[in-house]
Amino acid sequence: MNAKARIGITSDLFDQDGKLKIPGPGLKLLDEMPDVEYEIFPEFLPEVTPEQIRDADMVISAGTKWTTSSLVGNERLLAVLYTGVGYDHIDVQALNGAGMMLCTAPAAVRRPMAVAIITFMLTLAMRLLDKDKITREGRWADREHYHGEGLPGKTLGSIGIGNIGHEMFRLAKPFGMRHIACDPYVTPDSVADVDVQLTDMDTVLAESDFLNISVPLSERTRHLIGEAELKKVRKTAYLINTARGPVIDEAALIKALREGWLRGAGLDVFEQEPTPTDNPLLKMDNVILAPHSLGHTDEFFRESWSQKLRQASQIIHGEIPEALLNREVLDKPEFQAKWQKFHAPR
Repeated sequence: MNAKARIGITSDLFDQDGKLKIPGPGLKLLDEMPDVEYEIFPEFLPEVTPEQIRDADMVISAGTKWTTSSLVGNERLLAVLYTGVGYDHIDVQALNGAGMMLCTAPAAVRRPMAVAIITFMLTLAMRLLDKDKITREGRWADREHYHGEGLPGKTLGSIGIGNIGHEMFRLAKPFGMRHIACDPYVTPDSVADVDVQLTDMDTVLAESDFLNISVPLSERTRHLIGEAELKKVRKTAYLINTARGPVIDEAALIKALREGWLRGAGLDVFEQEPTPTDNPLLKMDNVILAPHSLGHTDEFFRESWSQKLRQASQIIHGEIPEALLNREVLDKPEFQAKWQKFHAPR
């Protein structure tokens, strides 16, 4: 390919002053790629439009939606380089139909999100927010009412043990806990290194002291955890969700926390985001909350950006990029036509 590849960048990756939110050299790394020229989309739109991507070979995208309407009339775009892994805002079938690759960033989220889960677990177990509150209020005499819990011998369970769930168990190994999980897509051999016992979902629900949710959002997993499932959980258990809010029926979770079916919860995600200010979860003392951002660390941003640039470089050099989600697109005539045209001498 003689001409430079054109990369579009969605504007939600920039702050109000036009500065890239990602720490480090950022755009300088793009400037140093001789085969690339890039354009920052001039405005943020909730959904990508055909006009924004008309002249792009690739687009680096964060939270902007991609739908069938986004792709109308486009015969050029080869790949969407998504900075995360939860792609429920991206219509993969629409990309397939238009012959476009979707590349995610599993290496970037693996450690930060696993650390986020462990952070919730430790904070809940140690009653850290309670102890912070009574200290600030000068209520030292009340500390005897807020004893923490040791982790050795407790059961850490996970519904889903893919990229993030696996790393979570790896980080938890020194705590001396029992590890159990359910996931139809993994085998016992693939999780043997983290001492995980694979079992069914009912067993994970019933036997976990700390119940983690690490599944993508899809029509199959929407409200995967509802009232019936929550009633199977130990009353002394804590639930942790850093995946997607709609995986849990939030109304059922609120009821469970109010009525004591659970001891508490750590939530980085909600059914509606931003969550309404009258959400009962915001008033509960046995819940720790974060605004869908626990994984937004300097480590995540640097690795995500680096991976997007590696993927762009691989595509430019005729290689199938790493972390390609929809490999089925490779055999589609629509993709092959664009791929061959992109790599033909210009």
